Amino acid sequence: QFNYSTKNQKAIKLFDKAMEYFQSRDMVNCESSLLKAIKEDDQFIEAHMLLANIYEEQKFVEKAIKYYENVIDIDPEFFEGVYYNIGNCEFSIGKYDEAKTHLEKFLTYSGQDPKIVKRSQFLYKCSKFAINAMKNPIPFKPVNLGDSVNTENNEYSPSLTIDEQTLVITVLRPRDEYTIHSSAKEEDFYMSVKRGDSLWSKARRIGSPLNSHGNEGAQSISPDGKTLFFTICNRSDGVGSCDLYISQIQKTGWSTPVNMGIKVNSGAWDSQPSISPDGNTLYFASARGGGKGVMDIWKTTKSDNGTWSSPVNLGDSINTEFSEMSPFIHSDGKTLYFTSNGHPGMGGLDIFYSKLKDDGQWSTPKNLGYPINTFNDEGYLIVNARGNKAYFSSDKYGGQGGMDIYSFDLYEEARPTAVTYMKGTVYNSKTKKRIDAKFELIDLSNSQVIVQSFSDPLTGEFLVSLPTDRNYALNVSKEGYLFYSENFELKGDHSKLKPFIKDIHMQPIETGGVVVLKNIFFDFDKFDLKPESQIELNRLVDLLNQNKTMKIEIGGHTDNKGTAEYNQKLSENRARSVYEYLVNKGIDKNRLSYKGYGLTKPLESNDTEEGRAINRRTEFKVMGN
Repeated sequence: QFNYSTKNQKAIKLFDKAMEYFQSRDMVNCESSLLKAIKEDDQFIEAHMLLANIYEEQKFVEKAIKYYENVIDIDPEFFEGVYYNIGNCEFSIGKYDEAKTHLEKFLTYSGQDPKIVKRSQFLYKCSKFAINAMKNPIPFKPVNLGDSVNTENNEYSPSLTIDEQTLVITVLRPRDEYTIHSSAKEEDFYMSVKRGDSLWSKARRIGSPLNSHGNEGAQSISPDGKTLFFTICNRSDGVGSCDLYISQIQKTGWSTPVNMGIKVNSGAWDSQPSISPDGNTLYFASARGGGKGVMDIWKTTKSDNGTWSSPVNLGDSINTEFSEMSPFIHSDGKTLYFTSNGHPGMGGLDIFYSKLKDDGQWSTPKNLGYPINTFNDEGYLIVNARGNKAYFSSDKYGGQGGMDIYSFDLYEEARPTAVTYMKGTVYNSKTKKRIDAKFELIDLSNSQVIVQSFSDPLTGEFLVSLPTDRNYALNVSKEGYLFYSENFELKGDHSKLKPFIKDIHMQPIETGGVVVLKNIFFDFDKFDLKPESQIELNRLVDLLNQNKTMKIEIGGHTDNKGTAEYNQKLSENRARSVYEYLVNKGIDKNRLSYKGYGLTKPLESNDTEEGRAINRRTEFKVMGN
């Protein structure tokens, strides 16, 4: 016999009956009995407390708060933990001031469960953050992408190519007669392409083999649009409940999805991939063991032979003891957006961002702020290459029905480094036939390959990302052709930099072919090769080693500044420096010659600085093969 706060025997019997219902998980009758007990004695504090507990358990938060308040009103010291309970409920629906007050009260009591104390301290910190965030809202005007993309179904998990011309989304549509699982709905990929500056075409199912009769979703498309990383659950070739898969564009369309294998996937849930701009690092969320919390963000890297490494946890800077999900690595390769309920936020899953520092560590995550983040769950955010526009999915703003895709202008502080791109088609310069070729984008400061890609084997089209704030060498190569080089000086603030639209005409290897070496560098008025020239020079070494009978002439050219005699001597010395580099790399000097042309063969007018810069060049000419 318990010592209840009431003497009303009828109320006690109703409460005891409610306890029986509670233990058998019959919440309907439990609620009914408790309400009757409270009607018998409205000061019956135990009945108010249990009723609040079952309402909280069933997510009837407003009702739970009401009865927790009743408990406090009847006896503020009846149960110290009630202040945590009510504070937790209030925080979960955005009543931050009330939550802060009640959590602060709870933390004044000693001898409480350490886990509950730790959680209370976190929620108290979150409440203070949320109150301040609401006083300082960030600019946020979400725009629905319209009925070409959004429907009465749920559209979510947007992904974009770097030129923002192709949008791939996951759509939860009603099942059809081919659906192989028992659910009422099925996930498929849909694609839309941009028409003009802002209009999107009608989103259409990508089709087989990407879409099956099961669920596929949470995709990440590579910047050039040629590779798709995504999630399939409960498939016969799966390793765990949900696994990561890859498909690539081929001449006949998308390839059959391939499981990334037991080295990458675990026996647990692996999902929500995001591929880095160079295609060599895949970030994803996983519930696997060995992490920091419930869900963590991990990464796997691709080796030179194309295999993927065992995943590595992103560590304490990103992951907490709770859940981190929906990673998105921006095209700058160093800004990560993700969702978390383990960092101080507004409640539920908030969106955060973190920057990769020079030492390889991630910066302390920053909350994206209110009203982007609320007490509800937020997620599936991506940011365009230029860094000024974000895309996300939500069901909070009306729209076409269910979850829709929205965009908004991302405020300055949360923007990544802007990224532009080079886009065009590769041709055989003689036949004008479209060809496939290999692209390498190299950081001139450290010779690191930033991006590797190939033009489309059928159309010859290519799309290469160009992160700003660096200077690059671009090398385009194909067996049987002279390589093509380009230089991009993107140091500084280029957030408004326009993309480079350029077709590339590859010259077959034959006598008379000329290549301008755009990544050979000298100091002003000097002929010593600068260190960053080695990238291009080594490409030339490779070309000569692959074509053992090729003979070339190195030609040096200048603008018209200075005397003809001065320019003749400078151009000859610069050509000789390249010649000597090649000889030192083992190229037979009988295959090489050099010549200075001074100012005699300009490509552009010397009347402008741009023209003079083009005329100051080093090139090679095929003299025989």
